[in-house]
Amino acid sequence: MDLLTGIRRAAVTVQRIGQVALLRLSGRLPPGKNPETDVAEIRGLADRVATRDANGSLGAHQLVELPADRPPWYDTGIDLAEGEFVTWLAGGRVYLSALLDIFIGPHFQLWARVGDGPVFRGTRATHTFRADTPGRLRLASYFPGEWADPSGTLATPADAYRGVTGGMAAILLRWSGNPLDGLRTLQASTPHPLIDLEIDRLTNPVLRPDGWNYLWFLGESEIYSAPQADEAAIHCKTDSDAGILQHDVDLPFAEGTRLAWSWKVDALPSTLAEDILPTHDYLSIAVEFSNGIDVTYYWSAGLAVGTGYWCPLPTWAKREYHVAVRSGTAELGRWIDEDRDLYADYAAHVGRPPERIRRVWLIANSMFQRGHGECSYRAIRLRPGGGTETRVQ
Repeated sequence: MDLLTGIRRAAVTVQRIGQVALLRLSGRLPPGKNPETDVAEIRGLADRVATRDANGSLGAHQLVELPADRPPWYDTGIDLAEGEFVTWLAGGRVYLSALLDIFIGPHFQLWARVGDGPVFRGTRATHTFRADTPGRLRLASYFPGEWADPSGTLATPADAYRGVTGGMAAILLRWSGNPLDGLRTLQASTPHPLIDLEIDRLTNPVLRPDGWNYLWFLGESEIYSAPQADEAAIHCKTDSDAGILQHDVDLPFAEGTRLAWSWKVDALPSTLAEDILPTHDYLSIAVEFSNGIDVTYYWSAGLAVGTGYWCPLPTWAKREYHVAVRSGTAELGRWIDEDRDLYADYAAHVGRPPERIRRVWLIANSMFQRGHGECSYRAIRLRPGGGTETRVQ
């Protein structure tokens, strides 16, 4: 990149950051994920739970507070028995940038592990889980970190947490009986929207599509839902959250390999160009290769079709390349068929193509501007050069 190009890109970046700051100062950025509950309200709810009428299935409860600048892991002091059920009700905000009003709520930020077991999170500000093995319960405030392995080792420096502010609080409810029955009893004596939220999550689960799994270090989500009985489309709805759904494949990556799909995008999660971190909210389909890099095709709010760039997120900057295949709002709300020469795109944007294709991804992010994104996918196919078509969805 020459000096003049660098200066132009820097000027564009400053302009877009100014746009985000203006949105914040004018109060036009949406609030967090509904229902939003702050730390003070969680403390008050904990006090109410402590003075509730008797609830036979609630064995114990504890209030835990997690400052944002404390890297994983926080020891709750709770030793769980195998098979024990726990519910958390959480609130608060972790600010990645107070200036740009970028914060994350507990639906994505609060993670847990039991003993030496794998890390996990909920899909809402509330979650109920069963301890598969006995062990100490530990909690974590996740971003700006990233997991290196399922045991919860950080892949990012712990010093990164010095730059974040805010915090979360969670009430940990330990059940001696059925947690759903216990929550219903608790709601009758101590009503609160978070208790309603968890009852709804337990009774109306969002089912992910068969053959697809969420990227483990971003965690489970309710963004993607399985096709209904009378259709063949995967549905996506994202509000102040992020998720990557993956389907494993193992195919040669040869010259002429193509990716085809149909999608209907009803709402874009950003109104601004997505190539800087504060506005990097988007909907896309991606292919991951044997070298760990993925190329993701997305619908841009403002960048020209054909624009390509490496991901602006620091931990993704060398492993994900974005290509805008649609732009603007004129075509929203209708089904569009896409067909890309995947091999040619990789060679043109990234470099020498690797040997194999490993996965197809669906990506949704609305975390930074807290907007709403909605789309559907169907007829996802890979056609290796000179080979047989593989239907993914």
